[in-house]
This record gives sequence, C-alpha cells and structure tokens, in this order.
Amino acid sequence: MTLSRIEARAVAAQAEPYGRIAVVGAGSWGTALATVARRAGREVIIWGRDPEVIEAIRDRSENPKYLPEVALPDGIEATTDMEEALSGAQAVLIVTPSTTLRDICAQMRPHLAPGTPVALCAKGIEARTGLLLGEAAAMELPGHPIGALSGPTFAKETVLGHPTAATVAFEFTYHDRLEPSKSPAARLAISMSSESFRPYISDDLVGVEIGGAVKNVIAIACGMMSGAGFAENTRAALITRGMDEMKTLAENLGGRRETVTGLSGAGDLTLTCSSTTSRNMSLGTQLGQGLKREECFDGKPVVVEGEVNSVSVMDLADRIGVTLPICEAVHAVLHEGADIPRTFRALWARPIEAEPKGMGFQFKHPFGETA
Repeated sequence: MTLSRIEARAVAAQAEPYGRIAVVGAGSWGTALATVARRAGREVIIWGRDPEVIEAIRDRSENPKYLPEVALPDGIEATTDMEEALSGAQAVLIVTPSTTLRDICAQMRPHLAPGTPVALCAKGIEARTGLLLGEAAAMELPGHPIGALSGPTFAKETVLGHPTAATVAFEFTYHDRLEPSKSPAARLAISMSSESFRPYISDDLVGVEIGGAVKNVIAIACGMMSGAGFAENTRAALITRGMDEMKTLAENLGGRRETVTGLSGAGDLTLTCSSTTSRNMSLGTQLGQGLKREECFDGKPVVVEGEVNSVSVMDLADRIGVTLPICEAVHAVLHEGADIPRTFRALWARPIEAEPKGMGFQFKHPFGETA
C-alpha cells in the first residue's frame, strides 16, 4: 500500500526500538508479552518467582502452568533473580498483580539503570490510597518514566498470533512533543510491533489507566446480569453506561474522555464484558447463577482483578467525590453482602438522567425507592 505524502512525512523520523526488554512477571500475560517482544526481534528476559515456571520457559519454551499446550518462541531468557533480569534492560514491563506493585518496584529499584522506562501491564487502582498504579509506581521509582500498556487482549490469543492491538501510554514531556520518535511511548510501541501485534501511542496515561481498572468492575456487573438470566439489552446498557463512568472518572482526574473510547477503554471493556474467558465476567456469571463466592471456580482460589478493583475504584471515587452507580452496585454485592436482584433493580430505578450530562437535569424515577 502506498503512503500518502502526509503519512510519508510522519514516518520519516522512525522511532528506535529498545534492544533488550525485561518482563517482570511470568504469568499468562507476562509470558504473552515476552512472546510479543521476542517475535518483534527484541532480546527478552522474563522474571518470575516460581522456579518450575522459569525452568519451563527457559529450557522448553513453554509455560504449562499458565499457558498449557502453547509453544513459545525460542530465545526467551528466564530467571528468578531480579538483578539478572534487569541487567542491561533498556525498558521494563511489569506484569504482576496490582496488589504487589509497590513490593515489586522496591525489588526492582536497586537494579534499574537510571532513566529506564517502566510500563505497567496490570490494571487497577491501589487499594486504600485510591492512587492510580502509575502514581504509586512513580513514588517507588523516582527518575524513571512510568507508562502503561493496555488494551483488549486475552493472553492465549496473543501468544497464538491472533491479530491484536493495544495502547502504549506515557506522559509526554516538552522534549517528547518536539521529537515524538524519541519518546518512551513511541520507542516501546515500535519495540513491540510485529505482523500480529499492533500498538497505538498515547500521552494520556490517566485515561488509559482508568479504562483498564474500571472495565474489570463493569465486566463483573455484566456477568452477574448474564448469570441471572438477562440478555443482550442488559449487557449493552451496562457496557455503555459503564463507559460513561470510566469517562467521568478519567475526566475528573485530568484524563481525556476520548481516550476512554479507544482500545484501552471501549475496546478492553467490550472484550472483557463479552466472554467468560475473562475471569471478571466469569465470576459475575457464577454469582448471578446463585453460587456463593467460595463456590466459584470450583472452589479454587482464583484471583479476580475486578474484585480487588471494585474496592480501589470506590476508594478513588470517594476521594475525588464522583458517583459511579454500576461500580457501587458491584461493590455492594461483592463486599457488603447485597442481594443481586435487589441491587440491580435499585440501579435501574435511579433518577432519570439526561444523556448527555451537559443538559444538566434529572427526575425521580416513578418506581424508585425515593419516588
């Protein structure tokens, strides 16, 4: 395909890829991102705590614990030693659960070369503080550009080479705007690009992080309604109004509403709310079918990010004084023992609002509790 004159000028200053990338976290998504980087031609080393997982990746190019029956590309180095993992790394991807972020950053700090960019690939908001993960990481890793890699991505599909797109976001400095090709966002995007993996570049880290955190909570809501026997009308309404909650939160924190309509917002939200491959959707579905939390996933202790995020999202909403009705409903069911049918009936009977909000009025719902 022939480039237009504008496109030709735009690609004239090509970004230089990072030569060596460290992936911190050897679960399914960490392994998938290591695979993406390796297929893109990078030197890749992955760090993990489990010696058996690390041995399988290093010696047999597989991760049977998290990605069974999936072949990984040759040449991915693997280690349980953080110093070894970060030695010579030009960029780092953190792909560990959001609850462990500060601990992981503290382990990394002594071994990172000055100015090495760090991209967060977990999604969430820090519990209790209500801080975005990027804010928490910046506190622990001063002097390092902090960004995020986020989008509609299931790990297994990514490893299998299904065409996948994601967003790489870092805040842009003055110099990044003068020379975008030298920005961490552009360089990391180029570093991860291959025939099947297509990154987009953003300077709205706040908007990207909000999308990744809130979509997990909305997916639980969709699962609850699906499990309770409701169909596509309900799911479409929850996705759309859930996106509005994401926009509200992002905008109040200095992000852009338009970011939430992109891959890291609408794209990720749609994927996560549409398939029980998502643990968030799956948890909601099981709860909607009447299972108790301890009975879900056949009683296995499965970590569901949206369950954790439902607390941290509400911490953040309370801190900045915004109302997120769907997130509040999910939090009430998961953590306050609220009844699912009653909770969602109350959600549907909230005051009738204008869309768009700029119209600035609402009316009592005739079937609402306060009518």
